[in-house]
Amino acid sequence: MNKRFSRVSIEAMAYALPTEVFTSEQIEADLSPLYERLKLPRGRLELMTGIKERRFWPSSYRPSTASAEAGRKLIMQGVDQNRIDLLIHSSVCRDRLEPATASYVHGLLGLSGDTQILDISNACLGFINAVVLAGNMIESGQINRAMIVAGENGKPLVDRTVKILNQGDLSRKDIKPYFANLTIGAGAVAWSLVKSDLTSPDSPKLGTFSCETDTSFNHLCEGDADGDELVMQTDSEELLHAGISVAKRAWTKFVSASQWNSESPSLIATHQVGKAHTRALFESLNLNLNKNYSTFETLGNCGSVSLPLTYTHSCEDSPGRLNERAVLLGIGSGLSSLMLSINP
Repeated sequence: MNKRFSRVSIEAMAYALPTEVFTSEQIEADLSPLYERLKLPRGRLELMTGIKERRFWPSSYRPSTASAEAGRKLIMQGVDQNRIDLLIHSSVCRDRLEPATASYVHGLLGLSGDTQILDISNACLGFINAVVLAGNMIESGQINRAMIVAGENGKPLVDRTVKILNQGDLSRKDIKPYFANLTIGAGAVAWSLVKSDLTSPDSPKLGTFSCETDTSFNHLCEGDADGDELVMQTDSEELLHAGISVAKRAWTKFVSASQWNSESPSLIATHQVGKAHTRALFESLNLNLNKNYSTFETLGNCGSVSLPLTYTHSCEDSPGRLNERAVLLGIGSGLSSLMLSINP
């Protein structure tokens, strides 16, 4: 299987963020009954994760509305809304089970009737999965342009988690599966992928990708709907170790396929879990932590939005990165890891 793109570029990138900021200190204040009963030290949430704050939309804010907000910014950058052949919505969050959330985004953006629409859901890896899928369709000549969007809102999950932790008679051991929920944030991101000869030669180009999947770990992070609320439990310690193991195997495949090494990329962007995950990942893959660009400190873990938003934010922060070699290191519970080079 050919895992190297030769004529697919990122035409434009954009993101959208909620205005309301919630600090880790605020969340701990909401958890005062739990903290007082178990005599937990204040400040542990930020200390353990490195997450100072995250943002939330109101609980009623639809993923499609968030995704369309980011997609609208692509159109403002000059992406022709009448020439989008494929629209993929790739969030964990969705408006409802039926129809596809992409259908609402399509309507909100006023896209053409010629546009194919679909949803992809694969935990925090969904957006990068969508990039590879759409990139392959462009590479094969089936389509010329694709818009990929994602919109996540962790507020309903965090609100439900706070309620569970405060109401229950839980021990320190009992609360561990809920801890990861408190790191979740909100945001939206959108990319336009296009056949390279239809955009500027200076646009970032997709390179090589590799994938490693090990579903024996799919029980380590499980979430579901409970009426109008969300529930999720995570074995954070085991997920960290298992995820690093899967990522290490994906990296070995990537190095072989791309002929890159740890020094090849100028920028390394990863899924944004927290400081412990970042440090363990870079140490395991023998990567230079100085090449890392992170957003978890102020945005938390935004699910499928985190990795593409981090790369987009890095290029906004320093436009020269648009032409530099970069590698995106993605991972999603299940477990699956996908790595993709930019500007090979």
